[in-house]
Amino acid sequence: MKKLLIYLFFATVTYSYSQEFNLPVFTQYLADNPFVVSPAYAGIGDNLRIRANGLTQWVGIKGAPDNQSLYADIRIANRSGVGVSLYNDSNGNTKQTGAKFSFAHHLVLDTRTEQFLSFGISYNLNSFRIDIDKFNTTIEYPIVDPYVINDRRSTNHNFDISALYRIKGLFVSFNANNILDKNIDETIRRLEPNLISNYQVYAGYTIPGPKKTGIEYEPSVFYQLFASDKRSATDINFKFRKHSRNFDYYWAGISYRFLNDQFFKPLNVGPMAGFKKSQFYFGYSYQLTINDIARYNSGTHMITIGIDFFNNISNCPCTQTQIKF
Repeated sequence: MKKLLIYLFFATVTYSYSQEFNLPVFTQYLADNPFVVSPAYAGIGDNLRIRANGLTQWVGIKGAPDNQSLYADIRIANRSGVGVSLYNDSNGNTKQTGAKFSFAHHLVLDTRTEQFLSFGISYNLNSFRIDIDKFNTTIEYPIVDPYVINDRRSTNHNFDISALYRIKGLFVSFNANNILDKNIDETIRRLEPNLISNYQVYAGYTIPGPKKTGIEYEPSVFYQLFASDKRSATDINFKFRKHSRNFDYYWAGISYRFLNDQFFKPLNVGPMAGFKKSQFYFGYSYQLTINDIARYNSGTHMITIGIDFFNNISNCPCTQTQIKF
């Protein structure tokens, strides 16, 4: 039990540290919503796409991380798109709410070979606070530290920039998040880094199955590096889709996440599945934690629901699927 408490302490500290700077990325982007990780995807599609995610980590452990988010993006011109992200994230007594407002522009490099280049930018507004109302006293500490007042609330403003290249089924995106340093009071500069940027690469290949079957296979990789301490992690993913003639589809997949210096010691691994029927979308993801904490929780669960409006609002070739019937 002591070993579990020590692990939880360090996991919570690490999660809280990154929580103030970045919205945690789990497998939301695999629920057919890559706009989660890159503003360059805003407006890629011929409709208004709305996705809501609910995620509960380490079910069964009190105060474990919990996240709710809403994503929407739409084409506003033949080759431009906008999007917005809203989120609420909690981890024990720490809370973060925020929003991202994104713009993307899409270039058609070559129609014959289906080459497209997109650029995106996001303005980020994050509000972080420590909920001192829920602090509990102990025999050793009968009163709450008087210096911890006003919920220790702070608000940060920042920007993300990204680029996305696609050719036929291949896609590669690069994102630089929180490109501005954080303003920190000189009295705590040694305790808190002002370099809060992180870098992400998301790449994959969509492989059509046999003709007239409507099948796709999609292996992909998601890599994230934190500039402050050089921590990095990688997701290795695989998805299967089956389309129908009326553009409905269902899919299934699996994801494997690990720290880059510990390939054979995964952080988590788990299956996922979902479907799109008419305008409605549903997805579910389960991740099993592979370490000592696995004995005390039932894993991480994520549900995605969505709806698409205004179909066929763009005739740009970059909105079209590879599946041809």
